[in-house]
Amino acid sequence: MGVGISVLIALKAATLFTIFVHLRNLGFVLLSVPILYASLISILISLASHPSINLPILLGKRSDGTFPLWSLAMFSPYLYFVRAFSALRRKKSGEPPYSEICEGLYVGGWPSSRDKLPPGKPAIIDCTCELPRRMELSGNHAYFCVPTWDTRSPQPADIEEAVKWACRKRAQKVPVFVHCAYGHGRSVAVMCALLVALGVAEDWKSAEKLIRERRPYIRMNALHRKALEEWSKDRISFSAEK
Repeated sequence: MGVGISVLIALKAATLFTIFVHLRNLGFVLLSVPILYASLISILISLASHPSINLPILLGKRSDGTFPLWSLAMFSPYLYFVRAFSALRRKKSGEPPYSEICEGLYVGGWPSSRDKLPPGKPAIIDCTCELPRRMELSGNHAYFCVPTWDTRSPQPADIEEAVKWACRKRAQKVPVFVHCAYGHGRSVAVMCALLVALGVAEDWKSAEKLIRERRPYIRMNALHRKALEEWSKDRISFSAEK
């Protein structure tokens, strides 16, 4: 299963702390303080994003997709780092910002600019806890937030809430865009469930194959698949009770 983001951010914390010690030894005391702070924040993020803790609310992302000022200040070393890293990685990959899976259903990465939003004023399901909603781009779009750490999965109950919301939008003929940072993991898990709920796919495994045909570089991990298995079992149990 791996620990994904926890290990990566822990390595970043160790690197920053090494730089801090080196600067301190060279006598650059004031210059070293921000480096130490960034290292401590990275340690905190590494712990909070570990699967055994999994606390995305730590970053304070609101239900409307914005961050409070205290969060932007406190977690700035992480929040602005992931924005820059996301932009560079997506530019280098050359992958389309979004892919249409079937009529009216799109999956993709963080819509940081207008050209990264699908056409038709789609309703947006945001699966990130670390990236902000760009209000100037999507402030008049219907919006639903499922805050989730990168490389982690939304909980089955959160997947179900997002699916119900999306189904209502599709019943109104509104297109739906599900996104995470890159459109590879978190958003794909939610889209798999949505395709099943809408009757496009028989099960989440069939849905994953369909999405991969449209967006080849998706890569759900064991956490995503476990959540989808639990979501599927819960739906079967609920149907049986009815």
